[in-house]
Amino acid sequence: MSEVFATTGTIAAIATAVVPQQGSVGIVRVSGSQAMALAQTLFHAPGRQVWESHQILYGYIRHPQTQQLVDEALLLIMKAPRSYTREDVVEFHCHGGIMAVQQVLQLCLENGARLAQPGEFTLRAFLNGRVDLTQAEGIADLVGAKSPQAAQTALAGLQGKLAHPIRQLRANCLDILAEIEARIDFEEDLPPLDDKVIISEIEKIAAEIIRLLATKDKGELLRTGLKVAIVGRPNVGKSSLLNAWSQSDRAIVTDLPGTTRDVVESQLVVGGIPVQVLDTAGIRETTDQVEKIGVERSRRAANAADLVLLTIDASAGWTEGDREIYEQVQHRPLILVINKIDLIEENESKNIQTQIPNLKSKIATAAAQNQGIDALETAILEIVKSGKVQAADMDLAINQRQAAALTQAKISLEQVQATIAQQLPLDFWTIDLRGAIQALGEITGEEVTESVLDKIFSKFCIGK
Repeated sequence: MSEVFATTGTIAAIATAVVPQQGSVGIVRVSGSQAMALAQTLFHAPGRQVWESHQILYGYIRHPQTQQLVDEALLLIMKAPRSYTREDVVEFHCHGGIMAVQQVLQLCLENGARLAQPGEFTLRAFLNGRVDLTQAEGIADLVGAKSPQAAQTALAGLQGKLAHPIRQLRANCLDILAEIEARIDFEEDLPPLDDKVIISEIEKIAAEIIRLLATKDKGELLRTGLKVAIVGRPNVGKSSLLNAWSQSDRAIVTDLPGTTRDVVESQLVVGGIPVQVLDTAGIRETTDQVEKIGVERSRRAANAADLVLLTIDASAGWTEGDREIYEQVQHRPLILVINKIDLIEENESKNIQTQIPNLKSKIATAAAQNQGIDALETAILEIVKSGKVQAADMDLAINQRQAAALTQAKISLEQVQATIAQQLPLDFWTIDLRGAIQALGEITGEEVTESVLDKIFSKFCIGK
């Protein structure tokens, strides 16, 4: 049995981030049958405070043998089943930082608890029926959300907006299976199946599965974000563009070509989508060894990016250096950024337009004057949409595991349709229909294996 299934006993873990000299509160969470006894051993609540469920007690945490004071704290009590894990849960709300929470956790481990495995609190919530697998994954997504839209999508999963349609699809498959098996067991007592009705029902289920599968790309985009590389010749205004876009002095800006020697990163949110922006070193031939390393890293960043912003200097026009860089990155999704547009006249701008390649996506900016950033973000969202990634409002988005299970369910239903078309016996119909039911059940956890749970919960932090 895998380590993640070792869910017996009372567990404890630090449930908040531990940062030296930062954070006002640190929480140690304990769950299991001995949680209350452990709290009563370690926590002293002065006066006549009542030890009841969903009460917060004020007091002191002391070493049970030496009575040495460890921290002044609050104790939160949540008795089963009205808790996150549906077990008895207590939380010690200590002073933030490192020492207090570490000492309290150590006392818990010395007095009967064991250190929780990654995600074990949420695993117990799942095994005890508190959440299904889609909700558990929603919790992980909410913790790791990089944008408000990603958080809203995670909340939708946590509230069961994905689980509900999946369960309905599975129920519909079970109804069809029941109809088929009834004809197998009681063939003489029931009228024959209407093949057209069965096929119609299967087609409806498959159509809903396809609709859910269409949210996969959007889900991946919200979870992992978009990697955007700003590339171009030295001194075309790449760093100025990054600074204007991020509204910070993230990159050093000078009039000297080659100032940026390495890739500079900045995290932004565009239209609800997390964006990792990479300001790269100017690409050119050079004998400077340090700059040469920076140029090579720029090329690698461009090749690894989801989107490239090829930036040129409007005052210099379309140069041979711009053309060479364009040939290196034209295979990537690309936006041409004509920067320093404020330094040229309108007729010069028209001349540049005739020189540059016939690119569908190009914008004009004056980064030093903070102009053109809105147009840049609009162009990025257009690129996203043109890639058939729905960046508009959507209340749910599946992940890779869920997409794999839905794809398997879709394939199984297609096999059922093929079996019916070949006029094979009813027993053959049920084989792939059961496969679809199992695949749908894997999404919510009604059909689950140890390896699936191991993969999901091992990605959680220890205190969740």
